[in-house]
Amino acid sequence: MQIAPDIQLPSLPEVTLRALEACHQDESYRRISDIVSADTALVARVLALANSALYGPTSQIRSIDQALLRLGTRRFHTLVLTAALRQILYELGADQWQQLRDFWRHSLTTALTARALATLTRYPEPDQAFMLGMLHNVGELIALKTPPGETQQYYFDHQSDIAAELVNSWGLGPMAVDAMRYQQAMPTEIRDAGHLVKLISLATRLALSDAAGIAAAGTVFGLNEELTREINRRIDQEVSGVAESLGIPLSEDYDARHSNHKLKQTILKQAMASQALELSPIRGSAQESLAATVTSLTLITGLPALYFGQAGDGLTLLSASNGDTPDLTVASGPATSVLTEAYSSGTVLCLGDRTTTVLDRQLLSLLKTPSLVAIPVQGEDQCAGVFVVGTDHDNSAHTEDIGRLFSAKLSNAVADTLAHNESSQAGMETELARQAIRRQVHEVSNPLTIIRQYIYQLRNRLDDDEVQEELDVIRDELDRAGDLLLQISRAPSHDAADTTGACNLNDELRILRDLLDDSLFSGDDRILELDLCEAPTDITVPGAVIRQVIINLVRNAAECLIDGGEVSIHTLAPVWQSGKTWVELEVADTGNGIPDEVRKYLFSPVRSTKGKGHSGLGLSVVKQLIDDMEGIISCRTGREGTVFRILFPAAANKKNDEK
Repeated sequence: MQIAPDIQLPSLPEVTLRALEACHQDESYRRISDIVSADTALVARVLALANSALYGPTSQIRSIDQALLRLGTRRFHTLVLTAALRQILYELGADQWQQLRDFWRHSLTTALTARALATLTRYPEPDQAFMLGMLHNVGELIALKTPPGETQQYYFDHQSDIAAELVNSWGLGPMAVDAMRYQQAMPTEIRDAGHLVKLISLATRLALSDAAGIAAAGTVFGLNEELTREINRRIDQEVSGVAESLGIPLSEDYDARHSNHKLKQTILKQAMASQALELSPIRGSAQESLAATVTSLTLITGLPALYFGQAGDGLTLLSASNGDTPDLTVASGPATSVLTEAYSSGTVLCLGDRTTTVLDRQLLSLLKTPSLVAIPVQGEDQCAGVFVVGTDHDNSAHTEDIGRLFSAKLSNAVADTLAHNESSQAGMETELARQAIRRQVHEVSNPLTIIRQYIYQLRNRLDDDEVQEELDVIRDELDRAGDLLLQISRAPSHDAADTTGACNLNDELRILRDLLDDSLFSGDDRILELDLCEAPTDITVPGAVIRQVIINLVRNAAECLIDGGEVSIHTLAPVWQSGKTWVELEVADTGNGIPDEVRKYLFSPVRSTKGKGHSGLGLSVVKQLIDDMEGIISCRTGREGTVFRILFPAAANKKNDEK
């Protein structure tokens, strides 16, 4: 029976709720990965999308982390919301919810056991073993959502084949397929099988915590009973810890009605917040758009609302949904009222039982309600304005929840609009600069050509061989300078459009060294050092992309050397990480480090702190280019300087895949 690779499967509502919350609160990538990894349905969705045609022919995924990196944050957030919407369509009975909880516990126990065994037996990719442990009984999950009958029984009876078929369709590789296919083989039959097959087969048996599993551990890996029981005990503790963190009860009958109702409410609130933006999307100036959105907010919530926009050092009432907008401007400090405190703190606040100030009473009079909620909207580098929504004491908590969702979505929309406008402006500035460069290159090329002709004539008049050789060197250098000028004058858009191909990282750095030295390190107070490894540095990245990354990073580093200093570029190859081979590039400077307020938005297209003329888009562009090539970028910074480390996919990976 054919199984669709992007099959929709049910999750425990507690897991889906926690994933939605993590996305909404922009929690760390590691925390999001931990939540996803603990649920078979989410793992299946991530793998199906990460291996879809959206990404073209790509290398095998060997861990959930790799799949999430390929998806990116925004696609993953969309995936979670879609999974949550489908989740509320599943109408499972009490017995089915109980079975789903037991399935979740067994899958997680198997996955954790597989990873522990992989570490113990020195399997090189324990995260791959964990991922396959989560997927080994996916056929049972398909059966749980299938009505009773022959089809459901088929899924129960053919779990190994179903898992193997799906793993194959997700491109996880032949060894992973075998691990699924032979998971139920007898221990005596797999003693000389592949390492991954033995790990998954033994993990599925140990997850049952019976005598047969203990005996299988001795047969397959020669583990003694005492060690095996200790592994089981620790895994049980870890599963209990994960369940507690997600709010999943394990020691009592499982009733999902409350969590499922909460999930429905959460999705409804998110949909309402999103719909408000659809009714009045962000266009034009941010303040005009935010002021227009106040009516949409009222249509969605059924509550009157005001919008105060930032104006100098104060806040001005720009729009009201329940009548004429009076002339009201207030100071943004001190933060004593709900409005001013929400503005200064950047958090949603409810009037509740607080002692009202005169401004609070004025707002309640305008809204004609007994209570209110203040909803700040984050702008480019500070709060852009505050919505004030009228409510009553009974519904203030509900209004506050919607306010938080609405604020987050609206803040993202404002940031996207500002980034788009800034990017468009930067594009115009870039084109003007490019035209100016072409004119300057033409002016410089003319005297270079004349000098080269005079050197040629002078060489023919001299009989001294040594002088002729020296003149040849000068002429070669002039030719090289001319080539560099030609490269500079070419439109980058033509070169960057080539998103296929490969290059040698060291060669690209040698080509760029003189250009960077002349343009950014011409003074005596700045030094550029190049330290290139001797090993091959061939990577599966076009040269145009590499040049864009290097120029952006080195320019940022040079501009950080306010009082002079050094920028050093290092390469290292090969580097082994996550089952792949990489070529490493490190760009380090001896500046004063990146300020705390900039680190939070390090790779986001926000305004730079480096002064006029710097849009802050450089690192955002670099991050996007690295993500597109499935590379890895990291940064460490402090008082002694900043270091950016990039791992480029080595060409050796592609050669190995083609074998």
